[in-house]
Amino acid sequence: MLDFNSLNASLVYPEDILQWAVAAYGDRLAVVTSFQGTGIVTLHMLHQMGVVVDALTLDTGLLFPETYELMERLQERIHFNLIPVKPELTVAEQAAQYGDALWSRDPDACCRMRKVIPLDRVLGGYDAWIAGLRRDQSKSRSTVQAIAWDARNERVKISPLADWTEEMVWTYIHAYELPYNAL
Repeated sequence: MLDFNSLNASLVYPEDILQWAVAAYGDRLAVVTSFQGTGIVTLHMLHQMGVVVDALTLDTGLLFPETYELMERLQERIHFNLIPVKPELTVAEQAAQYGDALWSRDPDACCRMRKVIPLDRVLGGYDAWIAGLRRDQSKSRSTVQAIAWDARNERVKISPLADWTEEMVWTYIHAYELPYNAL
C-alpha cells in the first residue's frame, strides 16, 4: 500500500503530483472533470508535460450548450481523450419512468442515476483518478489531501490543486489564455 503521508509531504507542486501520477498509473489514470477551472488547469498541465489522458466528463443530458462548446474548444487546443460518461436513461426516459423534473423533487435520486452510478461504472477501468478538489472550496474539503485512498471508489484519488485557491486557478487560466465556460 502507498504511504500517502510521505507522498503528500514530498510532492508539493501540482506538476510534481501529476508527474508522479502519470509515472505510477500511466493509461490506468483518468481525469474526471466538469470543465470548471481546476479541470482546465489540470488538463493543460498534463498537455504541457506531453501527456494525453482520458478525460471523463459526466454528460447528464442536461449540460448547457456553452459547456459542450468549451469541451470542443479545449480539446482542439490541448489534446486529450474526451470520454462522455452518460447515464443509462435519457432525460426523457427518466421522466417517463420517474416523472418530470426528478432533480427538483428528489435531487439525491436524480444525482445517483445521472452522476454517481455512471461514474462508478466507468472508474472501474482505472486504478487512479484525478479530481479538481481544492481545500478552499468548502469546509468539508478543507482537509483534502493531494494523494489519497478513495475508499468509496476503491482506488487512488489525486487532487493536484488541493493547495491552490480560486484566484490561483484563474491566474493560471488567464496567464495561458485558456478557454473557459462563459457561464
